[in-house]
Parts: sequence; C-alpha cells; structure tokens
Amino acid sequence: MQPLTGYTETLQYLYEKLPMFSRIGKAALKPDLTNTIRLCGALGNPHLSFKSVHIAGTNGKGSVSHSLAAVLQQAGYKTGLYTSPHLVDFRERIRINGVMVSQQWVVDFVNRIRPLIDEIQPSFFEITVAMAFTLFADEKVDIAIIETGLGGRLDSTNIITPLLSVITNISFDHKDLLGDTLAAIAAEKAGIIKQGVPTVIGEQQEETERVFFEHSVQRQSVLHYAQSLWGMVRVGQDVHYQYYKAVHNGRLQMYDLRTDLMGNYQQHNIKTILTAVELLAHQGFKVSVDIAIQALAHVRRLTGLRGRWDILQASPLIVADVAHNPAGVSEVMAQFGNLGTGHSHIVLGFVRDKDVAGALSLLPANATYYFTNAAIERAMPAAMLHQAALAAGLQGDAYADVATAVAAARAAMQQTDVLLITGSFFIVGEALPLFSTVATI
Repeated sequence: MQPLTGYTETLQYLYEKLPMFSRIGKAALKPDLTNTIRLCGALGNPHLSFKSVHIAGTNGKGSVSHSLAAVLQQAGYKTGLYTSPHLVDFRERIRINGVMVSQQWVVDFVNRIRPLIDEIQPSFFEITVAMAFTLFADEKVDIAIIETGLGGRLDSTNIITPLLSVITNISFDHKDLLGDTLAAIAAEKAGIIKQGVPTVIGEQQEETERVFFEHSVQRQSVLHYAQSLWGMVRVGQDVHYQYYKAVHNGRLQMYDLRTDLMGNYQQHNIKTILTAVELLAHQGFKVSVDIAIQALAHVRRLTGLRGRWDILQASPLIVADVAHNPAGVSEVMAQFGNLGTGHSHIVLGFVRDKDVAGALSLLPANATYYFTNAAIERAMPAAMLHQAALAAGLQGDAYADVATAVAAARAAMQQTDVLLITGSFFIVGEALPLFSTVATI
C-alpha cells in the first residue's frame, strides 16, 4: 500500500473512499456505534484519556461549542474542540486552543489507519471522530468540547462519558432520520444523557420536557434549564458586538456582557453557555461568569468560528448565515427584516433532504433571490429550487454555482441594499473565500 504523500491527496482519499453524509446523505450513516468503538479500540481508546463536554441540539450547538471552548481557553485550559461540518478547510473540525490540526498530522494519521479503514469500512464521520479523539489524547488536552454530528443516541461521538451533557434546543430537522415529532427528535438527542452526568437543557418546550425528564430519571442525571436560570435582554449593538444585560434568576445578580457573535439568536446560546460554565465550576474547573464574559467578547478570535450572522462586508451590507432548517431560517429572517433602508437580496441554496418548503414559506416576497447550489451531490439543483421558490411567491433567477450567484447579487446592489447568503453550511462555505475580508484558513 503506497503511503499518501500530501494533504490534498489525503483529503481526496477520505472524500472518495469513505461514505460522507454531507455528500450523499443518509446512505453514509451507520446504524450503530460499532465502527467507532472498533476504530477507537484499535487506537487505544483515546476518548478515555481526556475530560469532555458533549453538545447536541437542532440549532445553536456550533455556537455553544465554540463559545464554551473560548471560555475554557480564556481560563487557561488546553481545550480541544470537535465540530462539524467544516466551511472551507476540513481541519476546522478539529482544533486545540483555536488552532486547527496540522495538515501533516492529518496525513500521518490517515496513513497509519488505512489498514483499519480497509478492515472496518467506516464512514467519513466515524474516521473524523476517531481522528479528533486521537489528537486530543496525544496532545493531552485538559478538556475537549465535542459536538454531535446528527442526533445523539447513535451519533459516533456518543462513545464518550462527559463531565457535562448539553442539549441546546429541539426543532424539526432530519425528520427522515430522527423522527417527525419534537418528542421523537428529543429522544434521539437525549441519547447523550449519561448515568450520573448533569445535563443542561438550553430551551424548554412543552413537547420535549417529559422526554428529557424521563431520560434524566432513568440515568440519574440532574437537569439544569438554562432558560429558567438566566434572563437576557439585549441593550445595544454596533458593528462589532451585541451588548446584553444578563440576570441570574436565582441570585438576582445582573451582569453586563458583550459578544462578537452577532445573531439575535445568540441570546439563547449565551444562557446555555453561562449555565454550563457554572456547572463546570462546581466540578473543579477554574471558570466563572466573569471569565465567560471576557471570552464571549472574543469567540471568533479565540476559536475561529465563522458563518453565524457573519458580516462579510459593511457597505453595502453583506451577511452570511448557515441557517438551514425552518427554525434557523425563522431566527435569521427576524433579524434580516430589520436591516437597512434599501432593497433586500438573498443568495439561497439548500440540500435536498431539508424541509425546503417550510424554509421558503418564511422568506420575504419583496426580496430579489439568487437561487444556487453547492458543489455536492446532496445539493438541491438551482433550477429545482427556483421552481419551488416561484411556487412560494419568491422572485429571482437560478445560477449554476455559488460564485456566480454572489457575483450577480453584488453587481445588482445599491449602497443602501443588503445581501444575505444562507440556506446551508455548504453555500456559506463556498461563499466565504469570495470575500477579501475573510482571512485565509
């Protein structure tokens, strides 16, 4: 077996050799944790070598994962961070103290486990999980923040026993895989609740409350509802920060904080982060609300998070957001509708297995649309999206690729207009390198 000699060749091998959910959808998923257990067993069970926090949820888990990692970094801990999918570079998925895993480490790891790949036939995601766990063990991180990929119960990351489990929220997404009711989806997410491990629930919902309660009783896990513990009021915003007053409802103590994450929906995430920080403090970590407040102002710098109400250009205003299901789109449109005095332009693309009709129903009819598709098999073709959008009363044209769509939108914009690029991680990932303000990853 000839060794892979470079990063590009290694990525090509991973993308072509392994079933990849982002490319082909549910056909890439394995029905249980067997492959991950076998992979990690062959690698010496690296996940047993470091402490962790496990984060699941329909929306917000990426922001919460990065923000919590930022807090721990701010406190001086060597912090691993595993998230998915990536936007531009595969290595975004695996970071330590905000720094992506090196290209050479990826090459060396894949060469090392190629016999295992041939033997076990794992998915792309299973390999990336094993890769992250191995790096975190090798580098002796103090703690790792681990984001689930899909669901929770059968997610490859669910072989860990964390110090803390976090479920951000529950809404409809991947209904063909996770269930078509909020209770069914919650049951899948609740699979990350472990015996005796405390759990943070970000947002309370009548449809899911009993599910989480029953899982917590079965596993003797104490539930901590962030929405009940914290109140949050936004008091201002400028081009760099959102400003909030946060109130701990138990202590009746008020804090001033700011965050460099600009989406309105971050207020929900911040409640979850502050709750998690206090629980980690109870477990001996030298973290506090004050340290969290320092970190929340610099999440992007500390961790490299992109794509969440990401301002790519100030004038005329261009924003990118990875919202990709009705709940996420609803949050983004509530903020987008309050922007600017000029015309609205929206570059839009989805993957086939999302609730596209539900998302389209939330979009404004008075915007100009640039329908497109990312360069992946799962993408809904621009022409098909165009037809569905016309039926929903949205007007615009179809474009063969993201770069062409973005160029057309920018050419049509006046100085007071606003442009939103949204619909999927993959649309935003292809758009980011088109802007000179985006640092090369």
